[in-house]
Amino acid sequence: MKRLHVTTLVIGGGPAGLTAATGLAPHSDVLVLEREAVAGGIPRHCDHSGFGLRDLHRNLRGPAYAERLVKRAEGAGVRIMTSAMVTGWHDAHTVEVTSPGGRFLVDADAIVIATGARERPRHARVIPGDRPDGIYNTGQLQQAVHLHHQRIGHRAVVVGSELVSWSAVMTLREAGCSTVLVATSYDRPDTYALLARLGRLVFGAPVRTGVRVTRIIGRGRVRGVEFEDAAGRREIVACDTVVLSGDWIPDHELFRLAGADMDARTKGPQVDASLRTSIPGVFAIGNVVHPVDTADVAAIDGRHVVAAVRAYLGGAATTADGVSVDVEAPLRWVAPSRYQPSAGEPPRDRLLLWTDRFVR
Repeated sequence: MKRLHVTTLVIGGGPAGLTAATGLAPHSDVLVLEREAVAGGIPRHCDHSGFGLRDLHRNLRGPAYAERLVKRAEGAGVRIMTSAMVTGWHDAHTVEVTSPGGRFLVDADAIVIATGARERPRHARVIPGDRPDGIYNTGQLQQAVHLHHQRIGHRAVVVGSELVSWSAVMTLREAGCSTVLVATSYDRPDTYALLARLGRLVFGAPVRTGVRVTRIIGRGRVRGVEFEDAAGRREIVACDTVVLSGDWIPDHELFRLAGADMDARTKGPQVDASLRTSIPGVFAIGNVVHPVDTADVAAIDGRHVVAAVRAYLGGAATTADGVSVDVEAPLRWVAPSRYQPSAGEPPRDRLLLWTDRFVR
């Protein structure tokens, strides 16, 4: 089997991976493996503004942001290989790759994994009812509209009220589909209050809190969604499209296959402030660590990991000691979740926390 060697391998060609590769390219031979046909990650099919504010200090539309990150990486000398899926490990620093050109191995002195996160599908959310057409998660919806220019329905219900839920609302509007309801089980929308208000005003999308989906109705095509409130009252909202947004889980399979220490709360790999995993020379960045944050925060992880990777390649000693950091209710998780004194400060000099209820 063909075998390639590089100094640094980056798995994942989204904002985090591309930013890390760009920072490392002047100091080492860097290869990025991206499973999609085009690099750039999720922003590539988020055709609205709001990208690049923290990392590039620009307000860009998603595709323009993705294109800029790709060009910066290529300009720095990064090799980007697309349609290349990492399917497993050959040994501790060698991965197995499948591509249209066949299977091959890549071994590297250091490996940075930036595989991101995905929205849980319907079966993982345990939503009963019929199995009609017209049910999407946000990523599927955005690809259908912005990449494949497919027709969507006319009346949509968005389940979830995170930032990505409003991205779904904007995508639906682009497709000529009105959002008749944004629904969440929380007692208030779990996004910026200003964004929720603007969503109501600009997109005419009403928000209903404290409700859960009890049934999806429709044969052939969605006809409605049944909701139940805290008092047990049920109501059917007529629609022909349902978007199940948010409810993230990291793409953590490579870490589990490698036997890395995992965080029981985030479901991703456990890392210290330098974004080092329990496997020497293997680093984790972006939304595979903290599912989920905005693209520019993930990119800042990519910038932050550069110093740690360079130190490792330069022969800096690695250590497995340190202590785990845990949280109690109402917090769901904290990242980084391992404290190691030699790791320094975390990205943006702060810990990231996720809460299950509003805390001012």
